[in-house]
Amino acid sequence: MNVIGQEFQPIAAIATTPTAAKLLQPICQTLEATLWIPNSCQKTVNLSLKTQVYTDSLKNHLVNIWQDYNAIIFSLASGAVVRLISPLLQDKYHDPAVVVVDEAGKFVISLCSGHQGGADQLTNILAPLLNATPVITGASHNLELPGIDILGKPFGWQRGEGDWNKVSGIIARGETVQVLQEAGSILWQKHLPHQHPFDFEFPKIGEASPTPKARIWISFTQHQFSPDSDLPKVQWHPRVLWVGVGCERGTSKKLIATGIEKIFSTHHLAVRAIAGIATINIKADEIGLLEFCQEKELPLRTFSAELLNCVEVPNPSNIVATEVGTPSVAEAAAILGAKQQQDTNFQQGYKNNSSPIVEQGEIRDNKQESKLPLQGELQEEEKQLKLSTNLLVSKQIFRLEGEPGAMTIAVALAEKEYTGRTGKLLLIGTGPGQLDQITSAAKTAISYADVVIGYSLYIDLIKPLFNPGQIVEKMPITQERQRAERAIELANFGLTVAVVSSGDCGIYGMAGLVLEQLRASCWDGKIPAVEIFPGISALQSAASRVGAPLMHDFCAISLSDLLTPWEVIEKRLIAAAMADFVVAIYNPKSQNRTEQLVKAINIFLEYRQPENPVAVVRSAYRENEEITLTNLDKLLEVSVDMLTVILIGNQSTGIYNNWMITPRGYLG
Repeated sequence: MNVIGQEFQPIAAIATTPTAAKLLQPICQTLEATLWIPNSCQKTVNLSLKTQVYTDSLKNHLVNIWQDYNAIIFSLASGAVVRLISPLLQDKYHDPAVVVVDEAGKFVISLCSGHQGGADQLTNILAPLLNATPVITGASHNLELPGIDILGKPFGWQRGEGDWNKVSGIIARGETVQVLQEAGSILWQKHLPHQHPFDFEFPKIGEASPTPKARIWISFTQHQFSPDSDLPKVQWHPRVLWVGVGCERGTSKKLIATGIEKIFSTHHLAVRAIAGIATINIKADEIGLLEFCQEKELPLRTFSAELLNCVEVPNPSNIVATEVGTPSVAEAAAILGAKQQQDTNFQQGYKNNSSPIVEQGEIRDNKQESKLPLQGELQEEEKQLKLSTNLLVSKQIFRLEGEPGAMTIAVALAEKEYTGRTGKLLLIGTGPGQLDQITSAAKTAISYADVVIGYSLYIDLIKPLFNPGQIVEKMPITQERQRAERAIELANFGLTVAVVSSGDCGIYGMAGLVLEQLRASCWDGKIPAVEIFPGISALQSAASRVGAPLMHDFCAISLSDLLTPWEVIEKRLIAAAMADFVVAIYNPKSQNRTEQLVKAINIFLEYRQPENPVAVVRSAYRENEEITLTNLDKLLEVSVDMLTVILIGNQSTGIYNNWMITPRGYLG
């Protein structure tokens, strides 16, 4: 399944003419959207499983399906779409994303619910698929800023109260906005344009600072904004609070919900900042807890009494220890839930939107790297698990008149937020580097990602594809392993991460390394999700610039011995030369590695004629491209480096009018 665009499901596409239907059908196939067409188009359109026919007027049809889809793509005049949808519009928090594609497929317009509904993002997904121009008119997009009302969406933050329209307007005018961030990822801060309106500095005594026109709180506390204040404010709530719960059997959902709300109100904590509920494993089937987690879409993490017993808590109870085998449930579970969030990568998300994820917990001690089991005997030195508690609220006992049961509640703070998202790794080949040489699918994937990671040169080449709010991380050419580790770390956090390689990502690219790293971490093959986007390989790019040298059997060999012993490379060179393969040589020479190319040429001269044709292509399809056609015995006279691919022909390869041709054998 295509991992791109799944959050928009279900998607509808609407065409009123055969031309529009043919334009939208490939998009519907890629995005798994349902294409709606009128009766008049039935005979001229290939009716697939995802194509439906509407028989009423389009206006009436929209009334019937408006609430059924999260996104609607029209191939229709934008004015007509405005008139059709205007009676149906409610507000930007409830309306579906509406995108308009002109019938010629030249423009994709984000028309309605650009931020909250995701129409801006959907526009950026569709435009590369159609090779069209995206049209996004939001002020924040034009300022290359993330929309303030979707700022925390990649990190799973919950929007709190505030005057969102006023703050958005102030940002659009470029006026100073103070940001007070007390929790959650600060990745977004590090990837803003140079000129941005945000002030992250807390004012120091005696120092003058710009007078803010608005304020953004990013916190787990619930701020009460005065209606009389002239300073508009908004608040985001990262999900960093773990609620430990101990309860009597049969405790109702109402009691649990009321208890949590009261405790949070008393301590000025934001309910929207709850990451999840933690308890003892014998409560994994407690109906009230399950119903509460289902309603609030929260994960329920359970821990064994043995593991809870290892946690030092401020308020242990001998009575609780006698009942369940541990002196603390609420406090210990809250602490372990928070600890687990910052140390261990767990499944993010919500299962089927109908039942809470129930996770059994285990904790890794960072100092000893010893895994504490859920069951079985603990070693003596593991009997006391000393954790930085970050306990915000010690256990509180709560009862509610008229409701059965009782509960204890404690709240702990995690250093890292729970995103509630399943991370994705998009492994992308960008081809030789020119934008028109990148596949539409790869462009879409780059635009879709929350994070783009790659070697700095390759990142610079695809810079026009980036969108406001994306996190872009460049790394040096020698840090391939660090790139893979960073990508996996962010995907496990719940982000969608694009890892870019030049050429094809599966040919001397990052795809293999990322998959190796996942395998080493006992990856289940599903979380994070992985999708690979092939690109035009370097050998294909080089070959296309000189003719058709790869028309017969060929192989690729890298001369870099950083990861492969030279003895192995030498055996492969000998075998390829003896077998008369056309050979593509990657990484022929670097500043510190100069002898390998000399040795390789000498090996080929043992089995090939000195006049054997050779093509040397540097930076194919880029501005500083260099192409040289030469012979094997003169190859050392040509300047080569790590950006060069060398194509050594076989005994049949020839040069004709500066074109390198390897016959396939069709002409005898």
